[in-house]
Amino acid sequence: MTGLGARLKEARVAKGYTLDDLQGITKIQKRYLSGIENEDYSTMPGAFYIRAFIKQYAEAVDLDADEMLALYKEESREAPDEEREVVAPTTLQRSSGLKTNSKLKEIMPKIIVALFIVMIIVIVYILFREKASDTPGGKEQPTQNVPVIEQPKEQPDIEKPADGEDGSAEEQPEPDTEEPIDEEIVQQLELQSSAGETSTFTLSDAEQLKLVIKTSGDSWISVTDQQGVERMPQPGGRIMTAGETVEIDATDVTSVRIRVGRTNSTEILVNDQPLDYPNELLTQNIIIQKP
Repeated sequence: MTGLGARLKEARVAKGYTLDDLQGITKIQKRYLSGIENEDYSTMPGAFYIRAFIKQYAEAVDLDADEMLALYKEESREAPDEEREVVAPTTLQRSSGLKTNSKLKEIMPKIIVALFIVMIIVIVYILFREKASDTPGGKEQPTQNVPVIEQPKEQPDIEKPADGEDGSAEEQPEPDTEEPIDEEIVQQLELQSSAGETSTFTLSDAEQLKLVIKTSGDSWISVTDQQGVERMPQPGGRIMTAGETVEIDATDVTSVRIRVGRTNSTEILVNDQPLDYPNELLTQNIIIQKP
């Protein structure tokens, strides 16, 4: 014995501390403090805690902690070897467990990718088999329809000599020449430009220019030609009331400008064709030009 426990106990008694007092100061259990004084370390959790407890004990009773630790090392020279034998297997087991976990983490992504590739191969194989089973059915249908296609080919061969003998081929162009005569020319009212309140339309394929203006509410209306002459029935623009209709014949001019005070209550017909306002502005200027 080196007297480590005795020196610590003497210092504690000199300070007037009991083991309970020292337990309150160091926060070390009383049984461990008693084991240090008796130099019985069998109840200690490990060599690390033994050294820590001795250091705290020495500092609490004003002894040199390094000197006390040196005394402990002298009396327990074989203790580190014993601790290494006990601790080493546990560290090896933990390290081996960590290695196995790391290996699993490395392998898992590869396993997932391999399973994903296998699933894709199975899906492609199933789709290929379904397409392969559908293709022979698709090939048989055109072979069954071949005789049906050949029958109409023989009919025009029989009709051709009949047309040459009766002269019916000369009568066929006559209805073709009559069809364009019956076609009506439809006027084209196209938007050419729109900037702010003013929008310009072009009226083509029209022999006349007749305007019909209808109002479902009070709206300021003014219609002028290219020379600025007012074309409304009364001189100058005016307010048209709800339910009022005005017809204007502007066939003799090349362009007209319609000033609309309220587009939401004003309808404009150009040769009986409704004019669509190009935007949602309440007040707009509509210019209609003839080419």
